[in-house]
Amino acid sequence: MLPKESIIQKLRQKGLKITPQRLAVIDVLIENRNAHPGAYLVYGEAKKKCRRLSLSSVYATLNEFARHGIIKTLEFDRIENRYEMNLEEHINLVCEKCGRIIDYKIPPSLIQREIAQETGFMVIDKRMDYYGYCSDCINHTQESEDDEKRTKR
Repeated sequence: MLPKESIIQKLRQKGLKITPQRLAVIDVLIENRNAHPGAYLVYGEAKKKCRRLSLSSVYATLNEFARHGIIKTLEFDRIENRYEMNLEEHINLVCEKCGRIIDYKIPPSLIQREIAQETGFMVIDKRMDYYGYCSDCINHTQESEDDEKRTKR
């Protein structure tokens, strides 16, 4: 993840203006870097920092940041798109119950070279998602089942 000053420097290198709105979005992304926030969360938190901010500006800013490689957009079928600042190779562990996304670091040598050698396919980008249940949801489900058994006795 890039620190705030590096992000600002990258924006300047790309010729993008450093506006109060963009700074508010950057702050929220950094503050919520492990939460993989959606646009509505970013908007709600950034609006507290910069009153002159619209939801459409947040979407435009997030799209611009993604286009310039500052963040990644995680598109999903069943949940709102999320945004992440972790640009390193990792697996997104997506909880089917609560929607939480956890980064899981994978070895950088994940057979990318082998794929290229065997198939001639040149990988330019990748994303891995595993779907299941986070430990909190598993524990909560187990507690609910235990409570239900106790009440039936």
